[in-house]
Amino acid sequence: QVQLVESGGGLVQPGGSLRLSCVAFGTIFSDMTMNWYRQTPGQQRELVAAAPPGGDTEYADAVKGRFTISRNTADNTVYLQMNVLKPEDTAVYYCNGKLWNGISWSDYWGQGTQVTVSS
Repeated sequence: QVQLVESGGGLVQPGGSLRLSCVAFGTIFSDMTMNWYRQTPGQQRELVAAAPPGGDTEYADAVKGRFTISRNTADNTVYLQMNVLKPEDTAVYYCNGKLWNGISWSDYWGQGTQVTVSS
């Protein structure tokens, strides 16, 4: 059974940094496209960053130049390094893994971790 376990959220002042981590269990991590989404109350979940296996990373315009997604196949972990954080980055951040089984995509989600940017 695939499980994604996140860590690293918290409270940070504007201009600060945080690093989120997501460990994948029970799957072939190297085959998965790994993404980070975020969601605020009353809003739809939005894609923040994507890291396909062996492909180019992609970022939402709002975070380009400030956030970096990376993946470490050796320990089945995807990271989101967040720098120069702004109050509008406050959200629950979710790790997502997408796996193609030859017929369809399967979606897996972490439990979410709260990031609050406030002075």
